[in-house]
Amino acid sequence: MSQGQVTTREVLAARFAQQRAAGTLGRVVLANGCFDLLHVGHLRYLAEARSHGDCLVVAVNTDASVRGLKGEGRPVVPYEERAELLAGLWPVDFVVPFDEPDLEVTLRALLPAVHTKGTDYTADTVPEAPVDRELGIEIAICGDVKTRSTTALLAASQPAPNPEGPD
Repeated sequence: MSQGQVTTREVLAARFAQQRAAGTLGRVVLANGCFDLLHVGHLRYLAEARSHGDCLVVAVNTDASVRGLKGEGRPVVPYEERAELLAGLWPVDFVVPFDEPDLEVTLRALLPAVHTKGTDYTADTVPEAPVDRELGIEIAICGDVKTRSTTALLAASQPAPNPEGPD
């Protein structure tokens, strides 16, 4: 299987517009997230997302966006490295950054057939559901029940407090 490509939303939107005009664009699926520390839950989510179409685009939060969502000290892994790791996963065809607080701009630019979210959402709680409905984009909830997260992994990696106080 070939490796995915890291690109920009604008370049990919132009490519998709050309393919739509030529009738050669398959069913595009859009997934998104921070993907700070990759774990098996991410891979399972992306594999199921990919099963909904012919091409999987993963929109990844920029470093500034992750900090805004998760706080100082995040992301642990910079965008360029997160994007490269994701592009190397078998389900992923394209990786694009996004800096906005939601996916509306990305959805309007790429016009995917399917917008996927993890199991911590329902079709009614997806923040961009109104935009998806307006544009005729199907919402698919994918992946395992959310029992894994980067936040939990980071918390588990911290040393346990010493009940007797500092050394």
